[in-house]
Amino acid sequence: MGIQKNRLRTAVVGALAAVALAACSPSGQGAAQDNAATPATGDHASKTVTLVYVEWASCTAATHVVQAVLEQQGYKVKALSVSGAAMYSAIANGDADATVCAWLPSTHANYYARTKDKLDNLGPNMTGTKIGLVVPDYVSVDSIDQLAANADKFQDRIVGIDPGAGEMGITQKAIEAYKLPLKLVDGSGATMTAALKSAIDNHQWIVVTGWTPHWMWARWKLKYLSDPKGVFGGAEDIDTLARKGLKQDMPGAWRVLDGFHWSPEEMQQVMAEDQKQGADAAADAHDWVKAHPQKVARWVSDTP
Repeated sequence: MGIQKNRLRTAVVGALAAVALAACSPSGQGAAQDNAATPATGDHASKTVTLVYVEWASCTAATHVVQAVLEQQGYKVKALSVSGAAMYSAIANGDADATVCAWLPSTHANYYARTKDKLDNLGPNMTGTKIGLVVPDYVSVDSIDQLAANADKFQDRIVGIDPGAGEMGITQKAIEAYKLPLKLVDGSGATMTAALKSAIDNHQWIVVTGWTPHWMWARWKLKYLSDPKGVFGGAEDIDTLARKGLKQDMPGAWRVLDGFHWSPEEMQQVMAEDQKQGADAAADAHDWVKAHPQKVARWVSDTP
C-alpha cells in the first residue's frame, strides 16, 4: 500500500507540473489577463489554488466556473483532471486544494469512506443529481430486470465510462444483483456518448451508464431504467471537498468554494456551450461567469 500511495502522489505531482507548463501556453492568456485586472492581495498574492476533478462533462463545467471566479478574485488557479481515486487521495494528502466534483452519498462512497477523516466537506454545491442505466426512449425495456431477457439486442454489453469511476463499481454490483448476462465495457465519458450517438443514429438498442445533469439529455430522448432493487440509490448531491487547513491558509479561496452553489439548469448552460464545435471549456466558463454577476456576487460576497 505504501508503494502504491507514493506512486499515486508522484503521478499527481507530476501532472500538476504538466498543468503548470500548460498555463504558460497561449491558451492561458485570457486567465492571465483576468488576473492582471484584479490585483492580488492578502492570501491571493503568493499562493495557487489547485482544483482536481474527474473528466465528466458536469465536473469539467463546474470546475472551470469555480476557476473563473477564483481568477476574478485575483487567484492563480490550476485545474487538474484525474481519476476518481486520485481526486480524493490528492486532497486528503494535501497535494491538491479542493474539488467541486464529489458525487455523494453513493457514487463516490468508497473513495469518501477511505479519506473523509483527512478532508473537509463544505456541503453540496448542487442537489438532486442521479445516476443509473440509460437507454434511448425507443427501446421497449423500462427496467434493469428486463435486460437479461434482451441481452442479445444490447450486444451483450453495457457501455460504461472510465474504469475508476464510482458509477462503474455500482453498475458491476447491479450486474451481479440482477444476474445480468451483460459485460460492462469501460472507456470514458466521451467514448460512452460516442457509442450512444452511433446507436441512436442507426436506431439500435444500447444501454449506457448515465447521470444527471449531463448534456446528452438535451441532445437525445433518453430514459433511465427503473431499479427495483435500489442498487443505484436515490437522488444524490455534488459536494465540495477541501484539504485540511485550506480555510486557514487561503480564507478567501475557501469562502468562494464554500459559497459556490448552482442548479442543474445553470450547469446545463455551460455544458451545452462546451459541446459546440471548437469549444474551449475554460473560455465558456469565463463567459458564463461574466453573464451572471449577481449569482457570482452571492458566492464571493464574504470574500475578504
